[in-house]
Amino acid sequence: MTVSDKLPAPDTIAQQHSEQLLALIQQKIVDAGGKISFAEYMQLCLYAPGLGYYSAGSYKLGQKGDFTTAPEISPLFSRTLAHHVNDVFQQLKKKDILEFGAGSGKMAADILTELSVLQALPDYYYIIETSADLRQRQQQTISSRIPHLAEKVVWLDKMPHQFVGVVLANEVCDAMPVHCLRFKDGKVSERHIESDDSKLQWCDGSLSHSHLAHRAAEIKSLIDSDSNYITEINLSAEAWLASLAENIQQGAIFIIDYGYPQSSYYHPQRTSGTLMCYFQHQGHDNPLILQGLQDITAHVDFTALAQSAVDNGLQVAGFQSQADFLLAGGITELNHSFSHDGLALMQQASQIKRLTLPSEMGENFKVLSLTKDIDHLLPRLQLGDRRYSL
Repeated sequence: MTVSDKLPAPDTIAQQHSEQLLALIQQKIVDAGGKISFAEYMQLCLYAPGLGYYSAGSYKLGQKGDFTTAPEISPLFSRTLAHHVNDVFQQLKKKDILEFGAGSGKMAADILTELSVLQALPDYYYIIETSADLRQRQQQTISSRIPHLAEKVVWLDKMPHQFVGVVLANEVCDAMPVHCLRFKDGKVSERHIESDDSKLQWCDGSLSHSHLAHRAAEIKSLIDSDSNYITEINLSAEAWLASLAENIQQGAIFIIDYGYPQSSYYHPQRTSGTLMCYFQHQGHDNPLILQGLQDITAHVDFTALAQSAVDNGLQVAGFQSQADFLLAGGITELNHSFSHDGLALMQQASQIKRLTLPSEMGENFKVLSLTKDIDHLLPRLQLGDRRYSL
């Protein structure tokens, strides 16, 4: 039985949509001379205009979608994050927030709600969202949940120049296209995608980007390169962070995602890489099916992001598990102030467990906190700080 046999079958309209994207991908392969890098394939699957997973109008979040994020699990996640944001605001003369990939808009609404309680509202809450249908959902969420604060929320198409404030990226880097490498018999090749009898399949080829050779040499020192070892490199995330560093004048960046420091990411026993796909809440490892209908992700190499940050003039202010980050932000205290109803308190306690327990999201998700031109330490970032592991 194949992976596709175990997954729910898409409906007729969704299948037709997927076939359109598959035809586009196959034409790209032909135009490129027979194969394309996996990074280009992933870019098409997720972001091809009108057809990609994040570019087309499908319900991605929550019970009706393919995955659930922390802000969807509980408003306590975002309201706790607001306390970290406020810590940064105490050292800024200008106070703006910029969120990348704002999902349903719940995180923005809950952060603004808590900052209002703290009397620390930003001048503006900017959102950069590539998905047109998610942008529409965000606008609906903001207008219905916090109509009195809606004028503070502004959607942008690109990073503002000379930004002062706090940048938020929750589960953003994991959705950026990655290059896949294979190490075997002491040599390295890049995994590409080709089409054979109208079916997509993997094939090996030369490295498609000059930076990959340098990174491959680093990885070789961490693994047994004579064995068959497959892994990913996220050059897109590093370039995105470099662009952020160039455009932020003062403030902080909180990157929240699932991933590892380099020594764990390229662990000798992690021989199959970290690529995962999600379709209707079912995870699997075959990205060559359900084009445009499933999410494709890879874990984040936080060491590479931290190095990119330092190389581009940012300071690494903290590296914590999501559990430690939320506990430092006061999530348990917020739980008791949020409601006095017994049933609600029990539900919120269950939500906190999902967000903080090691067996749930607490350990798999990490928070990389970066700053620029911030004079004083941010004390909450010292709890469980793991910068030593980077």
